[in-house]
Amino acid sequence: MDWVRTINEAIGYMESHLTEEITLADIAKHVHLSAFHFQRAFSLLTEMSPVEYLRKRRLSQAGADLVSGEEKIIDVALKYCYDSPESFNKAFTRFHGVSPMQAKKGSPIQFMNRFTVRMTIEGGSIMEYKIEKWEAMDLLMHAKVFHAETSEGEIPKFWDEYCAHEETRKIPGYLGLCAQQKTDSDEFRYGIGCKASDVEGIPEGFEIIHIPEYTWAVFKCVGPMSRAIQAMWERIYKEWLPVSDYELIPDYDIENYLPGDPSSRDYVSEICIPVRKIR
Repeated sequence: MDWVRTINEAIGYMESHLTEEITLADIAKHVHLSAFHFQRAFSLLTEMSPVEYLRKRRLSQAGADLVSGEEKIIDVALKYCYDSPESFNKAFTRFHGVSPMQAKKGSPIQFMNRFTVRMTIEGGSIMEYKIEKWEAMDLLMHAKVFHAETSEGEIPKFWDEYCAHEETRKIPGYLGLCAQQKTDSDEFRYGIGCKASDVEGIPEGFEIIHIPEYTWAVFKCVGPMSRAIQAMWERIYKEWLPVSDYELIPDYDIENYLPGDPSSRDYVSEICIPVRKIR
């Protein structure tokens, strides 16, 4: 998959729907991705979430409309998908630093231009990875459904709950698994656990998730958690996927937390993504 082209296509879709109600799932479906993978790719390549981009572009255009036209504030609010003048006023003031009324009277406003994503070649830094064929496997997981928009803040809390709860922490939690839902959903399942062969039976609150046979790209991450693994995800999308002979299969991905001190600068973890060769 050409991630740069895909993200630019998504931006074009958002730009053409600034005055319409669209969801994260709508945008992801337009570019044939799950909401989870689209959210992650967009955020890593632009350093802004899709929802934040859409909100800021709408407020930018709303400011331009108020300055240059005769439209009423309430009409502009409704035009850019705000339910009430109050919510629009609050968001507008936060973004522009002035109220909609002050903007109409000539106060300076902010402008955010449309994004265009381009690939640039930088550095020459080393990424350590390997390509491996794995047979199908069963993972024992304590899993929960998350929304792509809010998962970034919720998954660390899920890990805290796992480690704090007396029953779940009896099961070695060294794997983090993302399992994708349908492309028209903004939800995905995330599980914490281990290989099913590590434990006898299925403890309460856990389930077996079957992972088919895939070819996997396994990336080595060195450094304290969670900074090191987040930095490697960014490099995978920005540096490896755009030029690699492989493309991501957006079904599952696994984070493997190896034994050691997660706060150490020498701590080693792994990101494992299923891939297929494209050339």
